[in-house]
Amino acid sequence: MEINDLEIDNLPNRLTFFRMLMIPVVVLTLYFTQVTPHFLLPYQSYFGHIACWTFALASITDFFDGHIARKRNIVTVFGSFLDPIADKFLVVSSLLMLLALGRVHPIIVIVLVLREMYMTSLRLLALSEGVNVPVSSMGKWKTGTQMVAVPMLMINEEFLKMDMHLIGTVLMYISAFLSTYSALQYSLSMIKKLREDRAEKKRHKKENKSMRNV
Repeated sequence: MEINDLEIDNLPNRLTFFRMLMIPVVVLTLYFTQVTPHFLLPYQSYFGHIACWTFALASITDFFDGHIARKRNIVTVFGSFLDPIADKFLVVSSLLMLLALGRVHPIIVIVLVLREMYMTSLRLLALSEGVNVPVSSMGKWKTGTQMVAVPMLMINEEFLKMDMHLIGTVLMYISAFLSTYSALQYSLSMIKKLREDRAEKKRHKKENKSMRNV
């Protein structure tokens, strides 16, 4: 199927837009767990669950929009830009709300947010240098633990005979550790790739020079 690189209206981008629209829903429902309008007081206990399942639904769309884009070869400039931005907006907004509610330690939020900023900068550098560094399995585990920990902390009470706060907190610390480790791993891989790429360019330059001197 022939797809215009600048196309905006396609199924993967619609799913990404949907994920963006879920962000204010997550933020507002978490806010209502503490500051609930009088007419909504009877439903106060449900807001954490609504935030949890909204976050989970938004996270699932992240898998499907990437899967559909690859399967149907719908890769556009707009989608490539918006998809990672939507993910970061969703996660960072949720982390800041959980911090405001006192459900996650500030150091954990600082580590996770700064890691995302650092990794975004590294990927932009890699793109500008034409270097492709694949995501490590450690980075995928980081994302997995984080995507489970965040909704658990949104519920923040016993659910299905499980202590959501305790499990979510443990997973969040694990995610912070994996975030730091995977960022270091990515950095070292990128440095290695850059050195190899520059060494290859120097070799080609020398070969071209010697060919001209023959």
